[in-house]
Amino acid sequence: MAARVVIHVAVSLDGATTGFTPDVGRFYALARTWEEDVTLCGADTILAQDLSEAPQPGPDADGPELIVADRRGRIDDATVETLRNAGHWSSVRRSSDPLGPLLEGLGVVRVDSGGVLNGALLAAGLVDEISLLVHPLLVGDAPRWYGASAPTSLELVAADVLDGGLVWLRHRTVEAS
Repeated sequence: MAARVVIHVAVSLDGATTGFTPDVGRFYALARTWEEDVTLCGADTILAQDLSEAPQPGPDADGPELIVADRRGRIDDATVETLRNAGHWSSVRRSSDPLGPLLEGLGVVRVDSGGVLNGALLAAGLVDEISLLVHPLLVGDAPRWYGASAPTSLELVAADVLDGGLVWLRHRTVEAS
């Protein structure tokens, strides 16, 4: 059974993922839409976080599993333990597996990552839906959410204007003919 893969990312109007402060509360409230079985993050996303002050209530027995795509082995055991105890996930594991085999049989996978992993998933044709929480500002020279992905055809699922000038766009991928 193939996983259903949803990229959900907070971006600026020009597609940047950094250089601004996203509405984190709104982002994670919308993330609950998919009731994911697995949250997939890239090692770069995890390493960009300051986990030193993170609360440590322990694993969430009802939460999704967190899988960190870590092909270069940069996530250490202490970071895994900190993530495990952060109170968001039922379990945490690192994986150096290729993306296709990694996703097999995982159910709903919400990707919470930046351009490198998002671009690799898009280029491999593994993404079913893209969700962008667009913030009303331009950042300029900053990493984009889609990395170096292959051309991907999309079909609009929904476009919602939210408080504060935020726009929530959802598209499903369409197989090229």
